[in-house]
Amino acid sequence: MAKREELIVGLDIGTTKIAAVVGEVGPSGIDIIGVGSHPSRGLRKGVVVNIDATVESIRRAIEEAEHMAGCEITSVYAGIAGGHIKGQNSRGMVPVKDKEVSAADIARVIEAAKAVAVPLDREIIHVLPQDYIVDEQDGIKEPLGMAGVRLEAKVHIVTAAVTSAQNIVKCCNRCNLNVADIVLEPLASALAVLHEDEKELGVALVDIGGGTTDVALFSEGSIVHSSVLPVGGTHLTTDIAAGLRTPVDEANRIKQKYGCCMTQLVSDDETLEVPSVGGRPPRVLPRKVLAEILEARVEEMFTLVRREIERTGYEDLLASGVVITGGSTLVEGMTELAEQVLGLPVRRGAARGVGGLVDVVRSPMYATGVGLVLYGAKNMDLSQFRVKERGAFRRAGQRMKSWFGEIF
Repeated sequence: MAKREELIVGLDIGTTKIAAVVGEVGPSGIDIIGVGSHPSRGLRKGVVVNIDATVESIRRAIEEAEHMAGCEITSVYAGIAGGHIKGQNSRGMVPVKDKEVSAADIARVIEAAKAVAVPLDREIIHVLPQDYIVDEQDGIKEPLGMAGVRLEAKVHIVTAAVTSAQNIVKCCNRCNLNVADIVLEPLASALAVLHEDEKELGVALVDIGGGTTDVALFSEGSIVHSSVLPVGGTHLTTDIAAGLRTPVDEANRIKQKYGCCMTQLVSDDETLEVPSVGGRPPRVLPRKVLAEILEARVEEMFTLVRREIERTGYEDLLASGVVITGGSTLVEGMTELAEQVLGLPVRRGAARGVGGLVDVVRSPMYATGVGLVLYGAKNMDLSQFRVKERGAFRRAGQRMKSWFGEIF
């Protein structure tokens, strides 16, 4: 049984499923040793709406992961999404002490950059450095040790509703889990599915989940925009249920088994059996009817994504095109339709950069869970989120300590 401190657990708390992915840090990198998944019953559009149902789903997913990995899980990196997520760019500037950039200078300039007006009902969950400027020399990724008198930082700040973050922590606490950190889900997915050269050239990550579609834009190796759109795979399922007049569970099964979102990929003679509601006998319908329903909704989803990218003004910087991931992208024709609507090259992204149970986690539906494990491995010593501490008081205390440290 692996030592507990060697294990990193990513908990993807989604609208349709909750997935727990257990990673073990080894000499050759990270090996995935356990995966647990359970249908999610207590979330709507990425936000907890029923604590008890969410707790039960988390507990089941964790138990399954523990059983597969042969370990006890006590701490997780939890993903957060939902329409309440907001991203913004900011910059800060400080004078450099001793004419050479030190770690303390970098910490101070990050503090200066994150000093933006944040409403009381929101909390900063990420401050992501984009690049640094030393004495008007820009494009610097690692300024430590450089000579200069003025240091500037450009950062991307992600904020979330305090109550949504607290509800996620509360659900985990009720399962006897400590939350090591709360992580923006598209940021985690990007770690799992994007290549470094894609981030450098410019790429859009579109993570289509059950209740939300997360969009993250990268340019010159750094994140420049993040947002969450309130549409996802459940909208496809409900459209099928309404259009074919079939129960929602059957609609989801039909979507997974027969779904196609481009009518030209379906031949005229293909049919499928559709169960009816209210005890009526099942019907046989052309598969093209299903494709027409899905095509309309998926086209609408990617139109919203295109508008979001155009709104940011970064559409000309996406030389690598678009990477789509998430369980909903497994529907046939999704990549081809995305290319048509977005006018950019599109590929489907699955988790990479890990060993162990690669065949299990290669599905796009586990991209966020694997990304949370990778985030945990990268930031094990930097976890800023601690349970049972009030964010504002904690940050104020840390700032005072750093000031006193610099004065004395």
